[in-house]
Amino acid sequence: MSDGFDIYTIIILVLAVFIFLRLRSVLGTRTGNERRPSDPLVGRPTPTPASDKVVPLPQRNSEPVPLDPDAEPAADRWAGVATADGEVARGLDQIAAAERGFDARGFVTGARSAYEMIVTAFATGDRKTLKPLLARDVFESFSAEIAARESRGETVESSFVSIDKSEITAAEVAGKNAQITMRFVSKLISVTRDKNGAVIDGDPTEIADLVDVWTFAREVNARDPNWRVIATSAI
Repeated sequence: MSDGFDIYTIIILVLAVFIFLRLRSVLGTRTGNERRPSDPLVGRPTPTPASDKVVPLPQRNSEPVPLDPDAEPAADRWAGVATADGEVARGLDQIAAAERGFDARGFVTGARSAYEMIVTAFATGDRKTLKPLLARDVFESFSAEIAARESRGETVESSFVSIDKSEITAAEVAGKNAQITMRFVSKLISVTRDKNGAVIDGDPTEIADLVDVWTFAREVNARDPNWRVIATSAI
């Protein structure tokens, strides 16, 4: 009986080891569908969770690729984004030559969402959202304004009604950086209240027209896919 017990014990142990090794081989294997670590940044037409804060360029090779003379003509390549043979189209050609697969339409969509995110985050004083979306000096300027507002006990209530127009007004490769300037025309309801809740600027029932010109930039062929705002101005 002792011998039989030992044999069964050995068989069970062998089976346990076999099952353990099979589980380990399955659980330790990548399928290619694993979720990638989330990026902090720049886009979407309407605000969504913080994991979408990125305005990425499409996947690219590590080396710049010259434009193919037989490739799709600029008139078709930038249709709906830039006028053929114009300065913007030539600037987009420069970026496309440095970044294989550059998608100008995708960039515009991402820039629209980044614009809305930044305006909303600035109004609410959300520095955590702003920081990865802005170049350092722009972030410091925004942060200083938020701090001044907080020191006065003021609050801003802001909501988008619509973004009526978003267009690329300039594009270029400057040194190692791709730079794209966007003009946004939007409608916004915004009101600033003092520490007692009294309205000191804006009107909670009035829709205001807003025209902004922002420049986005990123290093071409960098591993970081993020575009950041490097300059802002209002018209």
